[in-house]
Amino acid sequence: MSVCLTITFLFCLILARLLYVQTIWGGALRLKAADQWNREIPVIAERGLITDRNGEVLAGNKTTYSVFVRPNAVENAEYAATVLSATLGIDAGKTLEKISGKKISEVTIARQAEKEKIEKLAEYNLAGVYFARDNTRTYGYGDALCQVLGFTSSDGGGVSGIEKYYNSILSGVDGEIIYSTDIVGIQTENSAVVYEEAEKGDGIRLTIDLDIQLAAENAMKSVYLSSKAKAVSCVVLDPQNFDVLAMVNYPSYDLNDIPRNDSEKLNLLSRNTAVCDIYEPGSTFKVITAAANIEEYLKGNSKAFSNSYVFNGSRTRTVDGTKIKCWSDHANGKHANQTLSVALNNSCNPCFTDIALALGSQTFYKYLQGFGFGNVTGLDFGGEALGMLVPQTAVRDCDLARIGFGQTVAVSEIQLACAVAAAVNGGNYYVPRLLKGVVAPDGSVTENPAVLKTKAISSEASAILSEMLEGVVKEGSGKHAYIEGYRVGGKTGTAQKYEDGRVAQGKYVSSFVGFFPANSPRYLALVIVDEPEGVYYGSTVAAPVAKEIFEDIIKIKNIPPCS
Repeated sequence: MSVCLTITFLFCLILARLLYVQTIWGGALRLKAADQWNREIPVIAERGLITDRNGEVLAGNKTTYSVFVRPNAVENAEYAATVLSATLGIDAGKTLEKISGKKISEVTIARQAEKEKIEKLAEYNLAGVYFARDNTRTYGYGDALCQVLGFTSSDGGGVSGIEKYYNSILSGVDGEIIYSTDIVGIQTENSAVVYEEAEKGDGIRLTIDLDIQLAAENAMKSVYLSSKAKAVSCVVLDPQNFDVLAMVNYPSYDLNDIPRNDSEKLNLLSRNTAVCDIYEPGSTFKVITAAANIEEYLKGNSKAFSNSYVFNGSRTRTVDGTKIKCWSDHANGKHANQTLSVALNNSCNPCFTDIALALGSQTFYKYLQGFGFGNVTGLDFGGEALGMLVPQTAVRDCDLARIGFGQTVAVSEIQLACAVAAAVNGGNYYVPRLLKGVVAPDGSVTENPAVLKTKAISSEASAILSEMLEGVVKEGSGKHAYIEGYRVGGKTGTAQKYEDGRVAQGKYVSSFVGFFPANSPRYLALVIVDEPEGVYYGSTVAAPVAKEIFEDIIKIKNIPPCS
């Protein structure tokens, strides 16, 4: 009896194990077996195109190939290594070492090999050697927009810039070629080959206008050479919705010849300083101080100054024991009897010190924050800088006084460009954008709408300020940006640089922010010239560059003079 029970128990145990293997474990075992007997060759998806707002291709593709070797399937390793190295231009010794290791099922020999080389390699019909399509990114305009576009790695993934930020959209879905092999990895005769097609990535349509971009590139390269500056940069916006129309950083590099072997050089040249770095803006910041004063006066704030108020003509102010001076010596009646409009023309520091102190930290900071300072703008680009703004709880009167004319504060170029755009466009602060829309493989476009972030000032205050800034170009420090027949407004800036907490002697950032038409701005340009040699004033170095860019835009867009 006990023997029968034992046999019955063992039989049930075996049966249970069989059922477990077939029903529960069976799926995993089948997958494992399939993996042992099948091999996959990846088919890299074609990366989506990057175009400008008008459909001009900025980043495209050319078909190239990856080469793989299955060491177990190679019949003559030395011969295969010789052929591969001669055809693909790679090291024969390293290739032989790679394909001689029988414990590795597959090794990658080359990526982004040109079609001609693959056609030549195919003539040898080498056992164990396979190739599949991948893609090589091509950039039709070399170094133009290079820091914005960014670049990809050898395996096609985005490494920097737009290529990285929108990598998930551009990448697509890779496919593969599947075929059966024997136990050591050699393809079996009459094996069925399964091809899973790759899905092309979606395209990116940028807000960039290529014609304006190239015009800005030429203007910035010219001033870089003529001024012998350390670096130059420029942002061109549409003030009506904060579309980025152009963004230039120079010196630059060719996207088709990336210095991958020199990481220090590559990091320096590929950095989008207009977004990722900060600087002390100097007098261009007076636009914001003036905007705050005008708005507060219109609201009936008794501490704000009227447009007809005449500021004290003294050259210096003493705040918290700190002397604050004007750039001018005020000799022979210079900067006397100044209204706010004249103070902007003359870029007189003490007047804007008076405004900041009169408004007080609570009110002034309300406008600084409303114009986006101390925070990112939200531009769709990685690594945007916050800027530097003394916390309101810690700001002293001497700090507040200097912030009023653009010292003791640091901004990114995109921050300042957006702030001025909001100040002159009716007071509307939008989220700046580089993405205009996503283009599906079938050509359909999903638009990326403009987003209004806040109302910085009223349209009435904005119109008054715009008229004053038009006067700066007509009669004041911005006269080198004046264009006959066109209403151009703007503000110059010249800021000292600091090193190790001290003023760096002889080092300046020259700048100009301008816009036109002044009564209804459609184009705004911020020009930065970092450490020009010789003449360094923004009025003489940066303002003429903005004029050149605006004149090119007028030609490109065929804009008639004002009637």
